[in-house]
Amino acid sequence: MDLMKSKNERRSKFRFAIQRDVRYKIAEDGVVVAAGSGQTINMGSSGVAFVTEQPLAPGGFVELSISWPMLLDETCRMRFIVFGRVLRCTGRKAVCTIDKYEFRTQARTFQPLATTRADRMLERWADGIRKENLKTNVARA
Repeated sequence: MDLMKSKNERRSKFRFAIQRDVRYKIAEDGVVVAAGSGQTINMGSSGVAFVTEQPLAPGGFVELSISWPMLLDETCRMRFIVFGRVLRCTGRKAVCTIDKYEFRTQARTFQPLATTRADRMLERWADGIRKENLKTNVARA
């Protein structure tokens, strides 16, 4: 992994060049509107840049499932799950925030990409963020 920080970089944090398989889901208004797979380009403590199958709309809630390079107890594959917002997308390159994250164990065999998941975690997280924003706006008024 290489540290990425150029002279004219405005970010206050370093990005690490890391190429890993990623699956993504985009939700708008509580509904998954896009899903696909790609590769990460770089990651930092507050964001991820990745290549997508199709252009993504900025502002959408995103869930990334990134294959993690380390094994749990030297035997179990891991996935790094990220919840955030799409900041920008240029062609097939997207950048998103990391607002929440967790590690999960990964199945031993490849699982085909599902467009929806039974627990609807992305939708619940996005609904929670929207409710927090609504409370904040009401309190300010």
